Amino acid sequence: MALLANNVFSIVPMQAEPKPPLASSAAPFQSVSSEKLEEIRLVEASRNGDRAAFARLYEQYARMVHGIVLARAPRSEADDLVQDVFFFAWRKIHTLRDAAAFGGWLGMIARNRAMDYHRQKTDTEELTENMADSIAEKPAPKAEAIAVLDTIRALPEAYRETLILRLVEGMTGPEISVRTGLTPESVRVNLHRGMKMLRERLNGFAA
Repeated sequence: MALLANNVFSIVPMQAEPKPPLASSAAPFQSVSSEKLEEIRLVEASRNGDRAAFARLYEQYARMVHGIVLARAPRSEADDLVQDVFFFAWRKIHTLRDAAAFGGWLGMIARNRAMDYHRQKTDTEELTENMADSIAEKPAPKAEAIAVLDTIRALPEAYRETLILRLVEGMTGPEISVRTGLTPESVRVNLHRGMKMLRERLNGFAA
């Protein structure tokens, strides 16, 4: 556990907690990036039934959706839930009024779909002897990775989602911001506080 924890922390080094920006009487002008303009074009084309355009959106957002689902639902169900999310989004994309808000809209669908999974599931998943034996037979690094993931999933929602997008899905901080619609400052704060909490819990387990 300690070895894996060290590898995890090397991805996002601990830094002083970000300070909020100083208030300004006039907000700086923010231009729309070419990447965002292309995304808007793809969304608008998708609303008109362009499947190729929607496939491009899938490529851009699959990791984000997988991370959001993985923060809430069992690992074994994540891939199927991702497909459900995009299928639902394809059927409902004509209802999205603001093409620039696609990322936040898709993230909301992913969160709701993961919550629906738990509502519809009638039986609870318990650690049976067979499951325990199966985990014990796995290589230690994989078992430790599962343990770290389970620890992240026990963190507060805002932290676990951002950490999974960063550590599991391999998304950068700026990419998380662009895809989810969170401000860069919020992403930095969530990563900082989430990593601090994760470190404390993993160190507690190792003690």
